[in-house]
Amino acid sequence: MSVLAAGWMAAALGLYAGAGLLFAIPFLIWGLPGMDAAARGSSVAFRLLILPGSAALWPVLLKRWLRSHR
Repeated sequence: MSVLAAGWMAAALGLYAGAGLLFAIPFLIWGLPGMDAAARGSSVAFRLLILPGSAALWPVLLKRWLRSHR
């Protein structure tokens, strides 16, 4: 793999991770309690615990969040 391709892959991974973090914070505040009744009274510690997974799986969670509003 060339250095240029590695740079592009690192940039793409960084953009994906950044988009995931931008998505995860509002999702954990507003989206998760609306989608899951058990998460309505969850603590900040629980939300911090699932933050990495929410950031990594943001496309799937975004799709489910949008479907829950219908």
